[in-house]
Amino acid sequence: MAGLGFEHAAGSGASANAAFKKQLNKVYAWYTGGFVTFVIVLAILEQMGMPRSWIGLAFLGATIALYAGIGIMSRTSDAAEYYVAGRRVPAIYNGMATGADWMSAASFIGMAGTLYLTGYGGLAFIMGWTGGYCLVALFLAPYLRKFGQFTIPDFLGARYGGNIPRTIGVVAAIICSFTYVIAQIYGVGLITSRFTGLEFQIGVFVGLAGILVCSFLGGMRAVTWTQVAQYIILIIAYMIPVVWLAVKQTGVPIPQAVYGMQLAKVTEREKALRADAKELEVIGIFKARADEADAKLKDVAAAMAADQAAAQKKLDDLKAANGPVADIQAAEKALAALPKTLEDAKKAYTAAKTANAARSAPLGGMPSHGTIFAGDPNGDDKAKAAFDTSRRNFLALIFCLMVGTAALPHILMRYYTTPSVKEARESVTWSLFFIFLLYFTAPALAVLVKYEIFNAVIGTPFDKLPFWISEWNRVDPSLMSVSDVNKDGILQLGEMRIGGDIIVLATPAIGGLPYVISGMVAAGGLAAALSTADGLLLTIANALSHDLYYKMIDPNAPTSRRVAISKALLLVVALAAASVAYTVYATKQADILFLVSAAFSFAAAAFFPALVLGIFWKRASSIGAFCGIAAGLGTTVYYMVHNHAWMRTLFGVTDPVSLWWGIQPISAGVFGVPLGFAVIIIVSLFTPAPDKQTQELVEHVRYPNLKGARA
Repeated sequence: MAGLGFEHAAGSGASANAAFKKQLNKVYAWYTGGFVTFVIVLAILEQMGMPRSWIGLAFLGATIALYAGIGIMSRTSDAAEYYVAGRRVPAIYNGMATGADWMSAASFIGMAGTLYLTGYGGLAFIMGWTGGYCLVALFLAPYLRKFGQFTIPDFLGARYGGNIPRTIGVVAAIICSFTYVIAQIYGVGLITSRFTGLEFQIGVFVGLAGILVCSFLGGMRAVTWTQVAQYIILIIAYMIPVVWLAVKQTGVPIPQAVYGMQLAKVTEREKALRADAKELEVIGIFKARADEADAKLKDVAAAMAADQAAAQKKLDDLKAANGPVADIQAAEKALAALPKTLEDAKKAYTAAKTANAARSAPLGGMPSHGTIFAGDPNGDDKAKAAFDTSRRNFLALIFCLMVGTAALPHILMRYYTTPSVKEARESVTWSLFFIFLLYFTAPALAVLVKYEIFNAVIGTPFDKLPFWISEWNRVDPSLMSVSDVNKDGILQLGEMRIGGDIIVLATPAIGGLPYVISGMVAAGGLAAALSTADGLLLTIANALSHDLYYKMIDPNAPTSRRVAISKALLLVVALAAASVAYTVYATKQADILFLVSAAFSFAAAAFFPALVLGIFWKRASSIGAFCGIAAGLGTTVYYMVHNHAWMRTLFGVTDPVSLWWGIQPISAGVFGVPLGFAVIIIVSLFTPAPDKQTQELVEHVRYPNLKGARA
């Protein structure tokens, strides 16, 4: 890798680090220029008639080839290089890699979409995730770097003395990382299927090729330099469309500066849509459909028989009248699709009631963008209860995301890779800066897109709708669909269904930009998903190969065998995650943001209490840590499995949904974290104190500036 600048410069100390950093600056400057040139060349080719599918394939092929190339050139069997990139990643580049590792498919694809659909409520994600890095800087990063091993279970095993804390740390790391990686692979499949025309499941495995070649061959060394390259792509891809929309709508190329002005315009447009007669007509139709489904639920058998008779009569009438073949085939499919059992019919009618009731609300079921919480603190009892529940969930989500950010194993591992404790602290600051660029832009993007759709799409005749609507409908009707509910030939907001996962990917088309920009945004989303997937898969594989196999099964295993086992496990875990991602896609019961948020709750409950008390409280014992992790994680998993639709289906739960204080399952960690702290403290006070060696380890870790800061 010498030619690419990824090998450490000769010598040691500050001068060597400076030379290495200078070399990296040169490499990535050339890389950025090359990427921009690549986009310009494709833009010219598009104007010359290059097919759109070729553009999508060009971005997909070029980016995956690039990441794979870095992996090949960074291949290593050295344990320090494979697990922690040789502990020589400069602070700014570790910050950039952490930013890419952090800005997953949820941040790149899902965040602006969530803000589009939920308005103010979506800001909980930005506040929580940003605040989490403050916790990382204050409570964890410098101390873990001072500890200086390879993984988070490493710390748990050393601090709490033995294999039991290490084992439960491995289990917890696998649970939260596997949940997280499913979301990234889901995003990979969504992007590749839209922009290449490949089937979702094929797109998933094409994307996995880039992940596996990178992490499989080079471990953390390859992942680090790939993530830096991925960050450059994703931030350029994210910023260009939103800047364009800002210029198009206001003439100002700073989207953050026009956010307030456009939000005021969106609010006025929302008021007009709420009072629009056609919108009210659509709402009435959906309400009537919900009432019809509710009536069917009162006598499922009779409703089922009536539906069968009506469908059969329609088919018979078409055949008798020699109707069009297409109509007859459609009637046959409709008849075949009807429920065959009472249980299936009940599920279908319940789903129809729920879906139509949701769409019978104003603004297509979306809250007003500027409304802080649902309900009214000064209204009747029902409105007050809705306000309190909404506020409670907002704060609970912020808490879970903050604490989860500070406890994610694949993020904390990044701070093992810096040359010193000082650079670990600096890299947290750089991480915040690089993440801030996207997070400060996402709210503006959501508002600008909503303004564009409200004013340029809603009210358009169905035969003149923009092409991107039909294209996304073809990819996945659950993410984009329109239907002329009131048969007036004009699109109302209530007649449009749009999923949050496509907002960012569709922004270039919504803004009228050339297709090459859509391809670039897809490459950015792919970079975001792959960069996080790299780190997550490596975390899981390392937990199994390093912490389970090497530390507990075969401590005498040579480095080559440890690395080989990690590589094999990468493949197994990736295939398993791809299988689950396809199940999520097929069932449509979970989205990217839920999966990611669930991982944060798992990480928060499992790791944060044990890590913080392990660093700042000498009295925390091994039995206390084990019980605290088990209690916190177990409670969080239980609450989520019993209350979220997809997880209830996955685990076959039939018990009634039971929310505690109205908290949604996405914020289950709000129960697990305080329970984890309480259990560790109480059990530790009733069990023997850690030995002198462990207490000395705590002292060593607690003071990063003491001798030994360079590990």
